[in-house]
Amino acid sequence: MTSHVLSLLVEDKPGLLTRVAGLFARRGFNIESLAVGVTEVPGLSRITVVVDVDELPLEQVTKQLNKLINVIKIVELDPAASVQREHMLVKVRADNANRSNVLEVVNLFRASVVDYAPDAIVVEVTGDKGKVDALLRALEPFGIKELAQSGLLAIGRGGKSITERVLRG
Repeated sequence: MTSHVLSLLVEDKPGLLTRVAGLFARRGFNIESLAVGVTEVPGLSRITVVVDVDELPLEQVTKQLNKLINVIKIVELDPAASVQREHMLVKVRADNANRSNVLEVVNLFRASVVDYAPDAIVVEVTGDKGKVDALLRALEPFGIKELAQSGLLAIGRGGKSITERVLRG
């Protein structure tokens, strides 16, 4: 099985996300990452789904997704032909004894401190999966108190747009 990144352009309608996720669930596929947000076109949203599955079952799910009335367009994004980023907030133990070491790791990864407390700091990082995972591994020895991570966001490289293609017909 291989990991696939699907970008779905959909009408912004209640219940659509449930139907999309349900198609994967009924086939027994685990969704590794799911991110939903507005697009530059009012009334349209983008759903980015990362799923670990073989080619043939993915093709079947894609065909079923295309049959949903509010799904406008589905594109599989090749990692080499797209920009893919994750966003993570991590609360790390940081007292007087180790705070400078934690800040050194944060600076090494070009992350940002977004909150400070006497016994902890909250770090924000954006990057590809490798960078986000590496920062997390580097911070683990200090003690992770809490973690929140977004789903993968992805968009195709170059001047073409998934919404442009749809709006032009």
